[in-house]
Amino acid sequence: MNSDTRNKHINIVLFGQGGAGKSSLVNLIAGKRVAETSIDLNRCTLKWEEYPVKFDGGSYNIFDTVGLEEPQLGIPQYLDAVENAYSLIQNLERQGGIDLLMFCMRAGRLTATLQNNYRLFNEFLCEKKIPIVLVITYLENEVGEMDNWWKRNKDTFRHQEFDVDGHACITAIRGNCPERYEQSRTTIHKLVKEFTADGQKRAWKGGDNLFVSLIRKLRGLVSGKSRSKKDKIVPRLTKRCGLTADVAKQLADRIQKDAVEGPS
Repeated sequence: MNSDTRNKHINIVLFGQGGAGKSSLVNLIAGKRVAETSIDLNRCTLKWEEYPVKFDGGSYNIFDTVGLEEPQLGIPQYLDAVENAYSLIQNLERQGGIDLLMFCMRAGRLTATLQNNYRLFNEFLCEKKIPIVLVITYLENEVGEMDNWWKRNKDTFRHQEFDVDGHACITAIRGNCPERYEQSRTTIHKLVKEFTADGQKRAWKGGDNLFVSLIRKLRGLVSGKSRSKKDKIVPRLTKRCGLTADVAKQLADRIQKDAVEGPS
């Protein structure tokens, strides 16, 4: 292990379902309250929150992103969230890259929206080049071992091509199950360490992936020109990111406007 690797902070991007307890998960990992857990439907920012965390001799930066399927998000706010996700990736490229993607979902059905969120981060933003782990929450009342939930549902994930490198079935709520809460902390620490181990994979520092390529093309458009290129890009956003045609067009229009007029 070289000193640069040993001393660097490991960057973890936490994303997934709104209401799945991402803030509680951050606190579980940290071993103390570092993130506000109240569900605020009028969240003041659609950008990420950064939490420095240390455990077992390691230093980690956890970046908690807004859930892109939050019911209170209108189209403008959704577009803000997508652009901010892209901005986060750019920001982390300057901080040494991304070491781990952590997808958080509440125990329940794997919806199309969750799959689209997964693809946005894993496929578009990170080119499937970063280890990705799935954390399933709210399993404090699971009969038997919490991991039984995964054993029952893993085939569904595989059938939907929702591929992950590892998983953890946990509760992030102490409540009446302190033993399961502490077990969950041990489980999540082990998962993080396993997939950010020195030498396993170098931190991903970006690349010319499809999403970045689309953004660059859109920013390169000028009003009244290259309409045919734009018309080709919008269908790709609808097919690969699961965006509706209207939202994809508005995303393209917004980025094009920023390129022409400059950000406000």
